[in-house]
Amino acid sequence: MTIDDLIKLLQVFVSLAQALSWQLLILFVLIYFGAPLRNFVNNLGEFSFRAGASGLEATAKRRIEAGVLLGSAAAIKSGDATSSSPQLPGAEEAREIAAVVSQTLKPKVAQQLASASVLWVDDNPSDNAHEIRSLEALGIVFTMSASVQDALEKIRLAPYDAIVSDMRQANISQAGYILLEELQRLGVDTPVIIYGSTNEPSLKTEARQHGAFGSTGDPQELFSLVTMAVQKKR
Repeated sequence: MTIDDLIKLLQVFVSLAQALSWQLLILFVLIYFGAPLRNFVNNLGEFSFRAGASGLEATAKRRIEAGVLLGSAAAIKSGDATSSSPQLPGAEEAREIAAVVSQTLKPKVAQQLASASVLWVDDNPSDNAHEIRSLEALGIVFTMSASVQDALEKIRLAPYDAIVSDMRQANISQAGYILLEELQRLGVDTPVIIYGSTNEPSLKTEARQHGAFGSTGDPQELFSLVTMAVQKKR
């Protein structure tokens, strides 16, 4: 089973949440699927139940979709997607993902995230499709840009709550830093998150020194940084 097949399967659970109570949906998962998936979905359900009764199923549906996609992004980043049988997050990682996603259940946070506008600067956006979709499940609206120059044009035309940029674009090895420098020159204070292939502490420090809100190569941390940046801006 490929990652895409897995996502299609898990999207069935999302659609089931519209018709079934959460208790029945979790029971369905417990009966028919193995421990990693069982823990993954059950952990998200556990956190979702704490949100209260009003609008629970609609809210939980979107949050479990975000968690599923975030888990898929983590599997791809770790290299599991190259396997013929990609592994879903184990119990501990599933709980961490559930904890990250559960923070967005708070009414004030959910309201801030709904329809937030984020610019994503990347010349290969398909590489981050699951990360983008996990955040879109929260109501965040993304505008895509393939270069620093195009991003600057878009920023001149419309405000954004946050900006996500990769570091390398085409033949420019430090495009992310060039974007940061140009934004500072223009007086734009929108939080910028560098999202690349590494999670080394030294590069996180370097990115902050260049004015970035944060830097990461981890999908879970990206999820947290984007939601925090949006809340800060709003």
